[in-house]
Amino acid sequence: MDALAGYMLWIKAAHVIAAITWMAGMLYLPRLFVYHCETPPGSEGSERFKVMERRLLKGIINPSMIAVWILGLTLAWIGQAHLQAWFQIKFVLVLALSGIHGFLVARWRDFANDRNTRSARFYRIVNEVPAVLMVLIVILAVVKPFT
Repeated sequence: MDALAGYMLWIKAAHVIAAITWMAGMLYLPRLFVYHCETPPGSEGSERFKVMERRLLKGIINPSMIAVWILGLTLAWIGQAHLQAWFQIKFVLVLALSGIHGFLVARWRDFANDRNTRSARFYRIVNEVPAVLMVLIVILAVVKPFT
């Protein structure tokens, strides 16, 4: 633990960068789904959205989420944050955000197989959930209430 403590600021910077990248993708993917809903399955536009969604998910969102988890747990371990209430609440919210991530992966599979049954309005609403979770997570991480 002492060996990593000297790198804590670098780990924290990488964690913040990964979180920003993850959130950018989590906010953009449902927006792509909104537009994808408006294209007929099998059309050229639909196939283009499939490529964009796959690249976003596989190239940005998934790797960023993995980095957020590894770096965040490392920071919690180094700083003993897991003992503090603010971190425990943040952890639950990050679990919820990860659940939304999994939900979006399932919806991506639906679109990839031309089986989407949800409306553009549904995805507009879903698009707000990661934003709300992000605001709460950032407040907990920066303000550290309940300490």
